[in-house]
Amino acid sequence: MAATGTIPVSRTRSASAPEAAPRTGPVIALLVVAAFVVILNETTMSVALPVIMADFGVSAATGQWLTSAFLLTMAVVIPLTGFLLERFPIRVVFFAAMGVFALGTLIAAVAPVFGVLLAGRIIQAMGTGVMMPLLFTTVLNLVPADKRGRVMGVVTIVIAVAPAVGPTVSGLILSVLTWHAIFWLILPIALIAIALGARWVRNVTETRPDARFDKLSVVLSALGFGGLVYGLSAIGESASGHAAVPVWIPLAVGAVFVTVFVLRQLRLQRSDSALLDLRVFQSPSFRLAVPLVAIVMAALFGSLILLPIFLQQALGLSSLTVGLMLLPGGVLMGVMAPIVGRLFDRFGPTPLVIPGMLIAAAVLWTMALTFGQTTPIWWIVTVYLALNLGLGLVFTPLMTSALGSLPRRLYSHGSAVVGTAQQVAGAAGTAGFVAIMTVFSSAAVAGGAEQPTAIASGVHASFLVGAVIATAAVVLSCFVRKPAETEDAESPVVAH
Repeated sequence: MAATGTIPVSRTRSASAPEAAPRTGPVIALLVVAAFVVILNETTMSVALPVIMADFGVSAATGQWLTSAFLLTMAVVIPLTGFLLERFPIRVVFFAAMGVFALGTLIAAVAPVFGVLLAGRIIQAMGTGVMMPLLFTTVLNLVPADKRGRVMGVVTIVIAVAPAVGPTVSGLILSVLTWHAIFWLILPIALIAIALGARWVRNVTETRPDARFDKLSVVLSALGFGGLVYGLSAIGESASGHAAVPVWIPLAVGAVFVTVFVLRQLRLQRSDSALLDLRVFQSPSFRLAVPLVAIVMAALFGSLILLPIFLQQALGLSSLTVGLMLLPGGVLMGVMAPIVGRLFDRFGPTPLVIPGMLIAAAVLWTMALTFGQTTPIWWIVTVYLALNLGLGLVFTPLMTSALGSLPRRLYSHGSAVVGTAQQVAGAAGTAGFVAIMTVFSSAAVAGGAEQPTAIASGVHASFLVGAVIATAAVVLSCFVRKPAETEDAESPVVAH
């Protein structure tokens, strides 16, 4: 297979060829459903947390670790997936990921004490962190380049919709059942996915049995990305004066170890032994798309955390009502995704990304200037729908352009980089929006404002900063182009 493009890499291939999958559709559909379930699980705890705290008698600071530990584990696992998908067949990685996720779900469902529930969540996250890079890599290997947009559009449903509907699903379950039911309802779906995977999932990549596992890189990655995500997650607590440690410490530690990790990968990739091959950034399309994906993820997760706070604390709405208000936005993005994918295949990313970023920036300006205590609910839902419309136009084209610009041998590493960027950006968006809101709300309270008024003031400030960043992203979006496919990216292993 010829190596063309701007990313020259010498690889030692395995002697065995990938297995031919019986049909492309069922394999991708199964992976999409499995990934949707595991990602959905990421945000289900937000609504369930008060009930769990009361059940186990733990404080909010302790209870929030059900989410923080999940995100930290994801941040540690995702950078490893580039190596895992290069070293082991996709079939093996799939069963390992879903098996670990199912085990964690079972442990969480039967947890008699908080510590066991926390352990179950950490084990769940180990499997969750592998699924999205696995899905990306499989799609890139199975789907021809001219049809990749529509399939990546379906994948977008997993990334954007699953986190958005997680709180709604959790709220509906808790309205009739206990928090244990969240895990008991997820477990059978995971087991069915494993059973179907035994029939449908085949090995569609060429592995490298001689790939070296660099233990030092794993340690550096865990300390670096784990430190960054923990530090970003703690910014909100720090702004309110309740952080366990000064927030600059984990951020500084994370930044130092990420820098050392990057330097080590640059040295190791000369001998094709990097844990995460950074030659993916030699692709101009990849270099441009990844920062834009990060900005979009920060806006999505920032709004997902900020809107519920605003609706509950400033407008006095219930958690279930808030979840139902946010649900149409997630549904809209899910409906749009395949349509946007088909448009990408026909017209490329430029006619989609630029209008999408313009809409997202305009909506954030609208949120900053119009949201207040007297804002009608219908207007909030409408504006949030418009935000999802803009982000929906951006997600699929950016990810397809980024990953589609890589040669096949770097698919797994590109998927791992995109997954890591999404995770860190999501934490940064959440932390940034909450921290700005907390600082301005505290200042308003100190000035004599009532709590709901102060929250509304903080929300204004957060969305204003988000609008400025989104406006800058509009400029970047003007440079997005459909990449010229490399020779080995154009010929998938299976194209039925």
